[in-house]
Amino acid sequence: MLAVDGGNTKTLAVVADAAGQTHGVGYGGCSDIYSAPTPDAALASIEAAVREALTSAGVTAAGIEAAAFSLAGADWPEDFTLLERALRERIGLPAPPLVVNDAIGALRAGSPDWTGVAVVSGTYNAVGARHPDGRVFHVGFWPDGAGGRDIGRAALRAVYHAELGMGPATVLTEHALELYGADDPLGLLYEFTRRGGLAEAEVDRLAPLVLDAADAGDPVAVAIVAEKGSILGREARACAERLGLPLTGTRAVLAGRVFAHPTERLAAATMAELPGAIPVRHVAPPVGGALLLALDRLGVEADAAAVAGGLPFPEAEGRSAAWAASPSRA
Repeated sequence: MLAVDGGNTKTLAVVADAAGQTHGVGYGGCSDIYSAPTPDAALASIEAAVREALTSAGVTAAGIEAAAFSLAGADWPEDFTLLERALRERIGLPAPPLVVNDAIGALRAGSPDWTGVAVVSGTYNAVGARHPDGRVFHVGFWPDGAGGRDIGRAALRAVYHAELGMGPATVLTEHALELYGADDPLGLLYEFTRRGGLAEAEVDRLAPLVLDAADAGDPVAVAIVAEKGSILGREARACAERLGLPLTGTRAVLAGRVFAHPTERLAAATMAELPGAIPVRHVAPPVGGALLLALDRLGVEADAAAVAGGLPFPEAEGRSAAWAASPSRA
């Protein structure tokens, strides 16, 4: 079996047997067809990860009985058409692969019957739901962002506002200046906006420090986390309502590197918008959800915890190198 988790930061591929035991692992770069330089570049990242996993497992693509891809950028109908066709052709898979949006793959990692709502906060946010009758709803591009990059952007805005007398003072100023090596907030603004300055992805590194500051009681950081959590919860509720999925007793899977942070604030703000739902955190890694989906296609029942425990990733593997040092495992 082949399982792939593809995102904006990295791509992980796993080749496993029918018992869910991993035999090969591969790594690639950004596989989001919207964020990579071109869709072909995203597909190349996926292919590279898969080829490495196949080689390390000592098998060929022809021997893959089932393949599941949980991908950021699998958003609209034409995206699924492209990905399903191109991935089968490029890799040489004998059967059509299953391609799902990364929110729906995350849901499988935390919900044994693959129903409920999933709230993923990684670089960006992916939110979706699946009804017991198999219907799925997710939005490709939510109008409000609540991923790590959005949290970092909000923090930088608060730092600039404080400097210009447009907002309250915040400890985020100290954290941001130290993190990026700037002398003052206007110098930091310059570094992020000048030609040839800091790349947009550098914003991500501030997000875990915002969560740390919120836990330490900084009012500005507390407000940012509360706002982003509320956005995530309202997006999840909208997905459930679209499917007529009652929230009471429904699993709400909270996943992604931002939710991996030790703070309870983001999860609490999210769940406040989902009355009656049951929060599920610290689920199998995203690629574990894809592996469970591949097992489903073979009709194999597997325990999510056992599958997660068999994945050969060190504890910090899921953490983006772009993130700052933090108690977070995000």
